[in-house]
Amino acid sequence: MKILIILGHPDSKSFNHAIARTVRDGLLELGCEVIFHDLYEENFPPLLPAEEIPATGKVAAIVEKYCKELVEADGIVVVHPNWWGQPPAVLKGWIDRVIRPGTAYRFEEGDDGEGAPTGLLKASAAVVFNTGNTPPARETEIFGDPLDAIWRRCIFGLCGVNDFHRKLFSVIVTSSEEQRARWLEEARELCRTAFLKH
Repeated sequence: MKILIILGHPDSKSFNHAIARTVRDGLLELGCEVIFHDLYEENFPPLLPAEEIPATGKVAAIVEKYCKELVEADGIVVVHPNWWGQPPAVLKGWIDRVIRPGTAYRFEEGDDGEGAPTGLLKASAAVVFNTGNTPPARETEIFGDPLDAIWRRCIFGLCGVNDFHRKLFSVIVTSSEEQRARWLEEARELCRTAFLKH
């Protein structure tokens, strides 16, 4: 099974990095093939040029590489912090440039873009891990958990990946080493169950 892991956090000592490494190592131990991308370390260029917007548009070589890996992935893991209810800009740019028409979804012939697209991704499941400093109850009750809507409905659901799992680890700033160790084990186990049941 080929799993694509996308990490979006600028600090290599962050808990996001610890999650991504733990998940990667756990999947490798299970015999999965893992493709791992740290978008900040790779200096992924997030700005979407006008020529890349159409499905038939010319895309940069780096984007073409990411698109190929996305299409070939049997499972997808995304790790990022909750910044203003959104992914960091570099990850949003990756979404804009890589989860593109003709790669991740398409509109049916004759559809002018107003209908529901057809998802093209073959991934059996997707897992998103987020970190935050807002208590989960407040995140849901006050803000409506915007990251769940973005990833579940606006991205993976639209692209045909309906087996979706998401875990928010919070509150990071006050968490203990023991709590973080338990969270890392939760992350490892969630990926094991999400991908190995298929």
